[in-house]
This record gives sequence, C-alpha cells and structure tokens, in this order.
Amino acid sequence: MEPRPTTITAYPDGPLIVRGEAVLIDEHGEPIRQPRRTVALCRCGVSAIKPWCDGTHKLTGFRTSPGAADVGGR
Repeated sequence: MEPRPTTITAYPDGPLIVRGEAVLIDEHGEPIRQPRRTVALCRCGVSAIKPWCDGTHKLTGFRTSPGAADVGGR
C-alpha cells in the first residue's frame, strides 16, 4: 500500500488541517513533535496551545473571508 500524500487544508474561518506526515519547525529551527497524524494549526493567533488550534477562533470571531476583520494578525 502506497503512503497517502500529505495535505494541508485551510478551513474557512478556522485552522489549517495537516493530514499525513509533515515536519513542523519552530521559530528556532527545531522540529515540533506532531502528536498525531492529523493536526489543526492555529491561524487566528490567539490559541493558548500554539501552534495547535484550540478553537479560540470561534470565540474571537476570526474570519478568513475577503474583507473580514483580521482578529489575530493585528
């Protein structure tokens, strides 16, 4: 059986979902242990467990649609 390709899916108003093997690197160039094969990465900037998504984007009203307020980036 061939390994499935790694995919990264941007969910509207939500996280980036990484499925498959991926090497995640922190700001110091060190690898971040991926706790499971599918992980959700924060895009809003307010997660308490960065780089992982903790669902806080729902509470802050984070939007990814054009013209929406950039809650996490400012």
